[in-house]
Amino acid sequence: MNKRALTNLEEMPLIYYKTREEIEAFRKKPVELKLQWLEAQMEFFHKAMPLKSKRIREKLRRGKI
Repeated sequence: MNKRALTNLEEMPLIYYKTREEIEAFRKKPVELKLQWLEAQMEFFHKAMPLKSKRIREKLRRGKI
């Protein structure tokens, strides 16, 4: 990626990094806590999702696509 591409935040790649220690700590958490975290993430992404994407997702869920 060149320097010019990094000037626009919309063009920057999304990077998500966790250390081995953080991953191991997450693995040790109870399943219920991990599921609550996952549910919160799904709710957030659904609220942030554009309407067009929601329509497509619903069609996929119903098997119409």
